[in-house]
Amino acid sequence: MRVTDMIVPLLIMFILLCGLARRVDLAEEFSAGAKEGLQTAFGLIPMLVLLMTAVGMFTSSGAAEMLAALLSPVTEWLGFPKECLDLALIRPISGSGALAAVSRLFSRVHPDSFAGRTASVLMASTETTFYTIAVYFAAQRKKPDSRIFIAAAAADLTGFILSSLTVRLLIQG
Repeated sequence: MRVTDMIVPLLIMFILLCGLARRVDLAEEFSAGAKEGLQTAFGLIPMLVLLMTAVGMFTSSGAAEMLAALLSPVTEWLGFPKECLDLALIRPISGSGALAAVSRLFSRVHPDSFAGRTASVLMASTETTFYTIAVYFAAQRKKPDSRIFIAAAAADLTGFILSSLTVRLLIQG
């Protein structure tokens, strides 16, 4: 057995021993934490349903393809593959939608092609930023500042451009 296999069990044992040493009612604390976690999860359900519905409507309506066609001259100038535009549009909003976009992309192009490699780097190096912002602020019951969305969009755009550049410079050679 490796040391890494023991980290989580040892951490749990450490927490239990600290609780026992401090004479904390561990069952009560666990129940209170689980209750708070469930309340947070139930509070997030409406936002998650809204996001899933919006993503479904965005992709099913053809709006993603129309927006990709509109942006293709700019992205072509930047050297970003047009095959990855659909992925770049959906990635900040939905991880599962982005996974479906990558799957569709790989059915059209080879994974070792420039577009396939760019899609792989993009998926590994970007985040579902708008989804994360929505969930975080819904949990906090606060309205996000517009600067947060601007920063997230700038980070996403940087990730998209650098994914293409990274593949071009480091992988394709």
